[in-house]
Amino acid sequence: MLLKYIGLLFVGLAMAGAALPVLPTTPFLLVAAACFAKSSPRLYNKLISNKVFGPMILDWQEHRAIPKRAKIISLISMVLAVAWSCYVLPEPHWQLLVIALVTGPFIFIWRLPLSEDKKSEF
Repeated sequence: MLLKYIGLLFVGLAMAGAALPVLPTTPFLLVAAACFAKSSPRLYNKLISNKVFGPMILDWQEHRAIPKRAKIISLISMVLAVAWSCYVLPEPHWQLLVIALVTGPFIFIWRLPLSEDKKSEF
């Protein structure tokens, strides 16, 4: 039951991420899918059959790949968020902390392969 509630929470965060440019969508959906896969086959199938989010989740599960558009938007959002944070934060040690915290996820997303059927799309 706990996994079902966590999955619903992450679907809510993903929906917020779809509307807000700084909050990611895909990672939240992947966590939700993992929670639903173990707790609620009905909710898992509903998420996978969603025509907007389902293909992204299936690409990740089958190929560990993301669409080109999602990759570009993620990387640009990270760069803009870091740039804004470094502009707003007055002290260099805080700026370096922000850069250090974002470097790992940035490299991870940068190295992800593109979805086969989405390589030419943007």
